[in-house]
Amino acid sequence: MKPIDDARRVETAFFRRGFLAGAAGLLATPALAQAPLAAPGTPGGQPIIDVPGAQRNPIPIAITGLSGSPGGVDVGGVVSADLARCGLFRPLGEAGFAADAATTPNFQNWRASGAHALVTGQVTGTDPLRVEFRLWDVLQGTQIQGTAYTTTAANWRRIAHIVADVVYERLVGEKGYFDTRIVYVAASGRRGSQSKRLAIMDQDSANNRILTDGSWLVLTPRFNPVRDQIAFMSYANNRPRVYLFDLGTGRQTTFGEFEGMSFAPRFSPDGGSCILSVTRGGGSDIFVVDAATHAARRLTSSGSIDTSPCYSPDGSQIVFNSDRGGDQQLYIMGAGGGGARRISYGHGRYATPVWSPRGDLIAFTRLSGGTFAIGVMAPDGSGERILSESFSVEGPTFAPNGRVLMFCRETQAHDSSGSGYSARLVSIDITGFNERQVPTGSDASDPAWSPLNA
Repeated sequence: MKPIDDARRVETAFFRRGFLAGAAGLLATPALAQAPLAAPGTPGGQPIIDVPGAQRNPIPIAITGLSGSPGGVDVGGVVSADLARCGLFRPLGEAGFAADAATTPNFQNWRASGAHALVTGQVTGTDPLRVEFRLWDVLQGTQIQGTAYTTTAANWRRIAHIVADVVYERLVGEKGYFDTRIVYVAASGRRGSQSKRLAIMDQDSANNRILTDGSWLVLTPRFNPVRDQIAFMSYANNRPRVYLFDLGTGRQTTFGEFEGMSFAPRFSPDGGSCILSVTRGGGSDIFVVDAATHAARRLTSSGSIDTSPCYSPDGSQIVFNSDRGGDQQLYIMGAGGGGARRISYGHGRYATPVWSPRGDLIAFTRLSGGTFAIGVMAPDGSGERILSESFSVEGPTFAPNGRVLMFCRETQAHDSSGSGYSARLVSIDITGFNERQVPTGSDASDPAWSPLNA
């Protein structure tokens, strides 16, 4: 088996070149106490904004009373940044008006400022910290939400993300995604000999931490949906295989023993098992491995290259890519294996499929005419849409609400020294709206979005 050129990720190496054809841990987040302040003001909790309209004209929202609080925490600033980054809101800041968190605002003044929605609040105490906020519909003059949280001072940023999630959910009508993390591969050094390490950060790039020391190449990290654990591929001790990383202890262990190389792991929705690919002869098969016992069972035996498996949200089906039909395409089979049916019929080769948490879309990487693209299609293969194209884009991952994708974009090197090359994380709405770079502080690839934090 030939080595991976330039340490390309195993999942897509054959997609580009026909490859397979021939300690630091995260401490657990402290618990928080939550208390309602008043009943919601919108009947049935119905959303009050139209998402397509907000994409064209972001909703003006004012946020006041949550900044400049004891200890220097800026809850309002984080809430404002979260809402602005999603592209559906245009934060106005304080807008020159004070607002007592415990009283009804002067809606006439806030309407004059242009605000359609308003967040008022206050932060009190030092440790523990109490964050109280109320969400108002300025145009209707009603309160939509009122909640207070009490937690440790070190947890203030997470409280801010939770507030932003509440605002997003009440106004948009779907779950937020701000109280989440991203695990990815951080790369440093000269192109062609980069050190690649596991890294993790909050979705807004804060609290960025390196998890491994770079002694061995790491690729394709994936979150366990129910445990603080990551599955990934590593070349540790020159044996390419899947490992588990415990975020609480920093401990790293092998996941299953196979004669061939194991790679492309992804957990089941309940976290009880993990599907992955294992090389066998000139191809690769998909296996399911029990998370507790590590007992393995083979799901495919086509004699071809079957890889990049991903469960449907209900765990009943698996999407994967395979060259069993002569070219690399996407297939769906039952979770028990067998009955695979092809779903991709566009122009080009398809890889790295991932099922939306909503169940309505499958995202993928496509290579066609020398151009890479990130796209989505329905699980039956209909409605294929390309969201972003470039010299190199790959490895999509969904936010837990299914609204946003993140992927890696690479730029082409100018010369053999690697000048001009970069690898960056990028996020985009599933409609192709609001594409933006995600700061990481170094080259980055292989992103995976966590579920909403518990």
